[in-house]
Amino acid sequence: MEDFQILIGGAAGQGSKSAGRLIARVLNRYGYKIYVYEDYPSLIRGGHNFSLIRVSKDNKRSIKRQVDFLLALNKDTLERHRDKLSGRGCIIYNADEVDEAEGIGAPIETIATEVGKKIMQNTALCAYFCKAVGISEGVMKEVVETLPAPDKNLKVAEKAYQKAEKENDLEDIGDPVPLVTGNEALSLGALEAGLENYFAYPMTPSTSILHFLAGLETECDVQVMQPENEVGVINTALGAAYAGRRSMVGTSGGGFALMAEGVSLAGISETPIVIIESQRAGPASGVPTYNAQSDLNFALNAGHGDFLRFVFTPGDAEEAFYLTNLAMNLSWKYQVPAIVLIDKDISESTFSFDQSVLEKGEYWEESRGECGKHYDRYEDNEFGISPLCYPGKEATVRNNSYEHNEYGTTTEDPDEVVKMQDKRMKKKPLMEEEIERLEMVKVFGEGKKALVTWGSSKMAAKEAGKKAGWKVIQIMSFAPFPEKRFKNALEGVEELVVVEENRLGQAAEIIKRYTEVDRKVLKYDGRPFYEEEILNELN
Repeated sequence: MEDFQILIGGAAGQGSKSAGRLIARVLNRYGYKIYVYEDYPSLIRGGHNFSLIRVSKDNKRSIKRQVDFLLALNKDTLERHRDKLSGRGCIIYNADEVDEAEGIGAPIETIATEVGKKIMQNTALCAYFCKAVGISEGVMKEVVETLPAPDKNLKVAEKAYQKAEKENDLEDIGDPVPLVTGNEALSLGALEAGLENYFAYPMTPSTSILHFLAGLETECDVQVMQPENEVGVINTALGAAYAGRRSMVGTSGGGFALMAEGVSLAGISETPIVIIESQRAGPASGVPTYNAQSDLNFALNAGHGDFLRFVFTPGDAEEAFYLTNLAMNLSWKYQVPAIVLIDKDISESTFSFDQSVLEKGEYWEESRGECGKHYDRYEDNEFGISPLCYPGKEATVRNNSYEHNEYGTTTEDPDEVVKMQDKRMKKKPLMEEEIERLEMVKVFGEGKKALVTWGSSKMAAKEAGKKAGWKVIQIMSFAPFPEKRFKNALEGVEELVVVEENRLGQAAEIIKRYTEVDRKVLKYDGRPFYEEEILNELN
């Protein structure tokens, strides 16, 4: 088996997500590359949850309509997903709940209750799967031992494994690699760039950044704080950055809406700050646990007045690591806000992580000024980037939300207002040159027809383009926009199709400033693209 997909589902509280992670880790031990997509409603209890696990030798990172293994913790899972089973597919179901069905009936509740706890039925189901595909009992037990209550979970796994029957022999193809979510990857990228403070108010799908970094406070010397709301988050973070701490905040669209005035404050005060905006389906509360790419215009325009910013759009875990690392360094280099516009499918999905990207992680020391009694915080120079000193023993630093002169004193003088506006805009050509030097446009394949995409849609577009013989162009920066690199990628292209997850075609409208767009392939039901959907549109 070189490329197959597993669906494991059940009611909320039955542990389908934990079971999916367990299976992913077991298959990772055999050297297979893993991509796990999580689907769940915005309910604390009840509702249907499932995980889709794409398993491949060549690291495919999109989901398909059809599944090869359907693992059902309850009857509802069978009823919802039976029609997705491929011709070679296999069902393993909870025989204690389902009277009869095709496939392998597993008495998982009985086993779990006899030697462990009823909630451990997900462990029993995983053990049946492991035996069926030919995973050794030893490898399965190594992973189960890392679960909570390992003794009881081991007993459940062992008994289920003994009752199950072997159907295949899974080939061991290599060594395991780290499995990380997009939120974990971007957190590591920020830490590599010197993150010292993280502020957030819980909001799906960014919440796990808060939990992950809180667990690393001591080990990585990072301070994590949850203020009272998103207004408090952005203002507290700006205060920490003003005092010299490399700071980052995380939220989703609704929380970012509350931060918009603070983003504008960062713009006029030239306070560096990194903002993680993990998109979910809106407007308002929308479909809060599902995906969208509909905050692009918002990220590019949030905040009142004219000021510069970076907006980066990673398409997988490695890019989340690299672009967050870059955002931190560039924000402090140019003293502007930097937004990493990620989305739910990257934030919460699990990836086999290519560790070579760690070599791109850097820490850039910001330009420090001559601190002293006559320090001019907003010195107007050739490049518009003023020397940066921090208040306290270093210098007297004046900073507020009003327009100001070079020293930082409030002014309404028309000449000073123009001078400071122009001073801040001097950074624009430097930021544009910086982006053109970096690989902010990726090209996969070649041909006279091209797909243009961004964010998580890159994963399905890349697979569909490969099968259809189309070039795929991915954009990773929208502010500044990498115009030269993008136009180079378009050389020889005669037909251009933009693929993204929003109703208006937001990226397509931006791309029209630089070239003609023939068609848009849009999806906005909260679910990620299947590669077959894009292929059907191309055909």
